[in-house]
Amino acid sequence: MKPVVSIIMGSTSDLPVMEKAAKLLDEMQVPFEMNALSAHRTPAEVEKFAKEAAGRGIKVIIAAAGMAAALPGVIAANTTLPVIGVPVKGSVLDGVDALYSIIQMPPGIPVATVAINGAMNAAILAVQMLALSDTALAQKFADYKESLKNKIVKANEELKEVKFAYKTN
Repeated sequence: MKPVVSIIMGSTSDLPVMEKAAKLLDEMQVPFEMNALSAHRTPAEVEKFAKEAAGRGIKVIIAAAGMAAALPGVIAANTTLPVIGVPVKGSVLDGVDALYSIIQMPPGIPVATVAINGAMNAAILAVQMLALSDTALAQKFADYKESLKNKIVKANEELKEVKFAYKTN
């Protein structure tokens, strides 16, 4: 089984955030790989990874980075594949620095960007992209979306049982 999604993080300290993406891809049965690469500490390896990803069968790249957050942009500059950036909350500016670094890409080098620590939404976007040409995955994703709706319906039923003196429903 060859990976079709690559999850790249600037450091293994980003793993607690990126596990959410991995869990969703696992649930959707989408083969993926996970690696740590640094745009600043391993620039040659990042460039090589980005240039070779499509040839290895990767279809979507999810790239997470904190602080200066150059990783998603450097990858996007070196591949034609879609890149989804995940800004990771840091200790100084709470991830806003990473968000701005990832979202402010020059024309011609887009990086789709999710919320700070929004790895799960990055995986959802990757699944949606892949589902455009995979009917089985499209059905799994439709079922997933239906389950989200059902959770809210169930929650509202449970809320009906919560009693307060002045609650009218």
